[in-house]
Amino acid sequence: MKELKSVFSREELAENAVKLLKKLIATPSMSRDEYNASLIIEGFFNEHQLTVNRFKNNIWATNKHFDAGKPSILLNTHHDTVKPNKAYTLDPFIPVEKDGKLFGLGSNDAGASLVAMAQTFLYFYEAEDLSHNLVIALTAEEEISGLDGIEALFPQLPNVELAIVGEPTKMNLAIAEKGLLVIDGEMLGTPSHAAHPNDDNAIVKCMKDLQNILYFKFPKVSDYLGEVKVTLSVLNAGTQHNVVPEKCNFTLDVRVTDEYTNREVFEIIQSQMKSKLTPRSFRLNSSKIDVNHPFVQAGLALGRTTYGSPTSSDQAIIPCTSVKLGPGDSLRSHTADEFIYIDEIREGIDVYIKILEKIL
Repeated sequence: MKELKSVFSREELAENAVKLLKKLIATPSMSRDEYNASLIIEGFFNEHQLTVNRFKNNIWATNKHFDAGKPSILLNTHHDTVKPNKAYTLDPFIPVEKDGKLFGLGSNDAGASLVAMAQTFLYFYEAEDLSHNLVIALTAEEEISGLDGIEALFPQLPNVELAIVGEPTKMNLAIAEKGLLVIDGEMLGTPSHAAHPNDDNAIVKCMKDLQNILYFKFPKVSDYLGEVKVTLSVLNAGTQHNVVPEKCNFTLDVRVTDEYTNREVFEIIQSQMKSKLTPRSFRLNSSKIDVNHPFVQAGLALGRTTYGSPTSSDQAIIPCTSVKLGPGDSLRSHTADEFIYIDEIREGIDVYIKILEKIL
C-alpha cells in the first residue's frame, strides 16, 4: 500500500468517533425504526465529502480509488438497537461521559464498532493501489435478524471476499460463531377430567420427549464452539387445574456449531422426538474462518487472541468468509445502563487500522 494522501492522528480519529457515537446514542434507532440514525451516518460521510449510497436504512460506501477488478473487504456493523429495558437508571438516549466511560443505549452493541469502523474507513479512503477495495456498510435490523438489513443489501455490494463484522469482542477475533435454529413443538394428547385416569396426558408425554432431547449428545463437537446447545425456552399447556389439556406447546432455542448445518441439526432433533416440530427458519447458520487466513494471522501477530462466539450476529446471513471483531464486551450488550470505555474505542480504531495495513 502506498503512503496515504490524508493521514489522521489516532487521537483525532478517536475524538471524532466519540462525537459521532454521542449523536447516535441521542437518536433512538430500534429495529425497523432506524431512519433518523441512518441520516446521521449519511451526514457523517457527506461532511467528509465521501460518496455515499443508501438502500432503505442501510448506508454504504466504497474507497475513493475503487477498482472493479479487485476483490473487496467489507467493514460491516449495525446501527439498530434493542429497546431499553426497565432496569435503566440513566436516560438511555442521553449520552453521559463519566469515569472514562460513555453511557447510552447501543454504545457497546454495536455503536462503538460502528464509529471505529467509520473512522477506519475514513483513514483508508484516499489510499491508492490497495490490494483490495474497502467497502463499509452500516446496516439495519441486525437485532431482529430482519430481512431489510445486510441480507437485502449484500447483493448490491461489489465482490466481497471477506467481511469484518463489528460486534463487541474486546478486539479479539471471533473466528467461529454459533448459528441459531428456533423450533416450535407440539405434543398432542387426549383431553379429560383430571379426576379420571389418562395414559395419554399431553404434558407428561411432552416432558418425556423434552427430557430426551435436552440430554441428547450430538456426535460431532466443534474445536472452537463445542457442542450443539439445545435450550427449552417456552412451555405452554393447560388452562384449568381439573382439565387434562389436549396439547402441550414448547419452543427450543438451538445454538448450532460449524460441524452442522441448521437443517442437519433439525433432522437429528426430529429423529429423537415424537412431538410435531416446526422450524421457524434455516437462515441463521454457523460460520467459521480458517485460522490461517491472512486477516486472522495479522491479528494474531498483533497479540490478539481467537475464540468461538456463542452469540449470533449478521455473520449468520453474510454469504462469504467473515470474522467478528469489535470494541466492547458482549456481556454488556442489552444490559441496563449500557456503556463503552473511551479507551476501547481508541483501541478498536488502532487494531482495525493495524490489521488492515498488513492486508491492504
